[in-house]
Amino acid sequence: MRSMKKIAAAVLSITMLASLTACGSSGSADTTTAAAAATEAATTAVEAAKDDAKPAEAAEPKVEIDRTKEFVTVATGPTSGIYYPIGGAFATALGNAGYKTSAQATGASVENINLILNGEAEIAISMQDSVMQAYEGFGAFDTAEPDLRAMMRLWPNYVQLVTVEGTGIKSVEDLKGKRVGVGAPNSGVELNARMIYEAYGMTYEDSKVDYLSYGEAIDQMKNGQCDAAFVTSGLPNATVSELAFSYDMVIVPIDGEGRDKLIEQYPFFAASTIPADTYNNKEDVESVFVYNIMLVNKDLSDDMVYDMLDVIFADDGISTIKASHNTADKNIDITFGVDDVKIPLHDGAAKWWKDHGYETPQN
Repeated sequence: MRSMKKIAAAVLSITMLASLTACGSSGSADTTTAAAAATEAATTAVEAAKDDAKPAEAAEPKVEIDRTKEFVTVATGPTSGIYYPIGGAFATALGNAGYKTSAQATGASVENINLILNGEAEIAISMQDSVMQAYEGFGAFDTAEPDLRAMMRLWPNYVQLVTVEGTGIKSVEDLKGKRVGVGAPNSGVELNARMIYEAYGMTYEDSKVDYLSYGEAIDQMKNGQCDAAFVTSGLPNATVSELAFSYDMVIVPIDGEGRDKLIEQYPFFAASTIPADTYNNKEDVESVFVYNIMLVNKDLSDDMVYDMLDVIFADDGISTIKASHNTADKNIDITFGVDDVKIPLHDGAAKWWKDHGYETPQN
């Protein structure tokens, strides 16, 4: 209706101008020129009004995914950590929506990256520092892997260096000469330990390192066969809680110039504290954290990745995921966005986040 009024007004203008031109035919050349210009402007208005009257282009229809024909393997982590229950909850949420799913226990970050790159998993949890090493080709990775893609940000993993009373370990430097569990070889925990040693001007040669998962290292600590262990995990970690409950556990601070150097050299780390009473600690303990992200196989269709995010953030999906662990409940939420993810999103994920009003690494 509004466009028709525009057309009618424009036609009336042309008619009036035509009359004025006829009445002023014996007038000056300036009058004739002005009338012609006005007539041209009015004609342009008619054409614009016609364009306004055209129906808007229809929005691109959403492609429906036959979820029953799609299999999603979720690469998680060791059964002793929190990757496993939270990754399992993602599988459950997708399975409840119709996808065929499986949650696979793994060695966590680095193994999960390789499972994604080899096409053996559709989505996988990994620490962002490990992902950046793979994406740029340094640290544990000899060559860059530019095909890595993210789907969403997850929760922060805190580096927790734990020991027990009697070892004499009160700082990172005190690890010299001690038996230290640094994580399984090339695991996310072990990569963290290696970078922290470096930031404090040390190497593994300064300690008697054991490449044990933190669950194994803590078991050895209980038997007096290990002095300290690196644990990189959400808070609280069940294995660390068990140690704190039964032993006089000490959380060793990661602070000072060493921490400053670590963050400067590897900006995916951020300064943080392990809050008082997380375990048996009466005060906050200085440390660092690094985010986890959900990787997604680059070869999945944009429509499937978009649909999986629809499922994950639907009421049923996100409630299932949040119920899996306190860390998931506090830290997995659409409101956290993806602007701090350091690698590109999958195109389907980038579209989903943009459609929901969030900035992405591609922006």
